[in-house]
Amino acid sequence: MQLAGAVAVVTGAGHGIGRATAQALAQQGATVVAAGLSEGELASLVQEIGGSYLPVDVRDPAHAGDVIKHAVERHGRLDVVVANAGIGHAGAVAGMTAERICDLVDINVRAPLLITRAALPGMLERGRGSIVLVSSIAGRVPVTGEAVYSATKAAIEAFAEPLREELRGTGVTVSTVAPGVVASHFFDERGAPYQRRYPRPVPPERIADAIVQAVQNGTPQTVVPRWLALPARVRGLAPGVFRLLARRFG
Repeated sequence: MQLAGAVAVVTGAGHGIGRATAQALAQQGATVVAAGLSEGELASLVQEIGGSYLPVDVRDPAHAGDVIKHAVERHGRLDVVVANAGIGHAGAVAGMTAERICDLVDINVRAPLLITRAALPGMLERGRGSIVLVSSIAGRVPVTGEAVYSATKAAIEAFAEPLREELRGTGVTVSTVAPGVVASHFFDERGAPYQRRYPRPVPPERIADAIVQAVQNGTPQTVVPRWLALPARVRGLAPGVFRLLARRFG
């Protein structure tokens, strides 16, 4: 898809991957609707890149319709949705509160499904559109101590594949971008800092570039960095070997 003149919604746009993605899309000529929790962060972003913003809590099921309505009424149409808003959690399942599990499912799974559903009718009517769902390598290679988070990201991958087939030939593409470790506030907010030597954190701008390429090329699946796709292949081909390696190296 040509991004010059396109209208794109980005959720979780206030910081991290979302902010970098909004900036990258704007640099390609897109008008960006920045959605997120912090009105101050969104306002400063829009002051920098133009477009518009809408403060929303993606845990509210009504947010999806509100964001799409804002984009269409303010900018005339909607061409791209980047469902990026997400949270993590590190810790044993037995120690999690019910509220925390609900937040992970609502933010990481229900919200992307709802905003996709809300965006599709207009895209299908015009025969043009791009949906990009930000997943995680944890959805392809489940991480011990992050069981619920891994499950939510695996759900996004499971949603994208049949949806891609459902939309084949319509002009609407569905992509997933699965980051590894990103240098952002994510690990501070999940309850435990990132302390491993490998893989090393990559800047959010690198993920943003992958998202832009996914929109432009309709790339079905992207892992960043690419070499992290290898453990996922090992898991699929030799799950026993993968488990042994995971226990050894974490």
